Amino acid sequence: MTALRSWVPGADGSGFPAEHLPYGVFSTGDGPARVGARIGDHVVDLARLAADDAGGVGAVGDVFARPSLNAFMAAGPDAWRHVRSRLTELVCDAAARPLVEPALVPVDRTRAHLPVEVADYVDFYSSLEHATNLGRLFRPDGEPLLPNWRHLPVGYHGRAGTVAVSGTPVPRPSGQRRVGDEVVFGPSERLDIELEVAAVVGVPSVPGRPVPTDRAAEHVFGIALLNDWSARDIQAWEYQPLGPFLGKSFATTLAAWVTPLDALAPCRVPGRPQDPEPLPYLRLRPEDDWVLAVDLSVALRPAGTAVEEVLSRTSAAGLYWRLPQQIAHATVNGAHLRTGDLLASGTVSGPAPGTEGSLIELTRGGREPLEVGGVRRTFLEDGDEVVLRGEAAVGDGVRISLGEARGRVVPGAVPGGR
Repeated sequence: MTALRSWVPGADGSGFPAEHLPYGVFSTGDGPARVGARIGDHVVDLARLAADDAGGVGAVGDVFARPSLNAFMAAGPDAWRHVRSRLTELVCDAAARPLVEPALVPVDRTRAHLPVEVADYVDFYSSLEHATNLGRLFRPDGEPLLPNWRHLPVGYHGRAGTVAVSGTPVPRPSGQRRVGDEVVFGPSERLDIELEVAAVVGVPSVPGRPVPTDRAAEHVFGIALLNDWSARDIQAWEYQPLGPFLGKSFATTLAAWVTPLDALAPCRVPGRPQDPEPLPYLRLRPEDDWVLAVDLSVALRPAGTAVEEVLSRTSAAGLYWRLPQQIAHATVNGAHLRTGDLLASGTVSGPAPGTEGSLIELTRGGREPLEVGGVRRTFLEDGDEVVLRGEAAVGDGVRISLGEARGRVVPGAVPGGR
């Protein structure tokens, strides 16, 4: 594929070239939040472009002068592809510069907002390596994988109201935890992160009608980085028998930019073998049996230091359960997709040391501390900042950036009283 050339300053080689054009929600000064598309170091103000009737972008209706992507996402694939096609033409055609330039805003003059109004949030457990690593930590004398893991995409339903945009501080959660034979209450002492990618649902499905694997991708608007913050000590005490609750529900960080699924089409690669063969509703046609070859990393900047160090590098290409299977499983009981649903992959971990997507894996349950910037860490301390990043090759030497999911831990409020 021949690389596109854009007239927008700084677009080429930026991670946000014309091949990318991710969508987000931004504001400037005291102005309203509205929808924009990122290119280079600029944001195209789509509300302004549509209002000026420039380039036909407004043909999809009044969907950009909104504080979320939901109205645009609900418009469906034809609208997404029309806007993406017209934007690509506009930013690559020098003759269109007078139309687009008034709508360009330097990204450093903008404030990012949560890009979607989150409907439901589901977090899966799709990495074989992650599930195996945790199984060995939690059940050292038993089989790492529980009997159901290879038969279905395990997941839990999260709390949509605590999903926040990248850069939002993360208060340390408090809860019950077991220390020896005693049950105590207080701030989590084993605060962790999970490196994930999330699918953002655009088109809802019909209640009571399962979505088959061969139609699943039609519902997906795009992909974004996600950090599923986890209080491991709270989680360990509460999760049996019903699974994660307070140890997961306090904060989830979502990247500011949602990459259209179409932009990642060149990154689709065949998925790994699945054994045993999934049940019929989870089986895939060859054209639907794909994962995304997106390179991912975790970086940590400990409190009081100026050093940000990469702790882990891995790839989403190794995930065992595919996105079409996750959607098919999430709807097979009659539950339906809604515009703004987040379907997170679960922690992405690889097979080699340094490819794990969580601190509990990287430090072997806290037994092997990491050293960053001259300080040791097993789990996160107040003031620590974690940055998740992702990028992918989309052909002819062009790489696109999924931006970052950034969060800094701050002290949390501890309830008083008896």
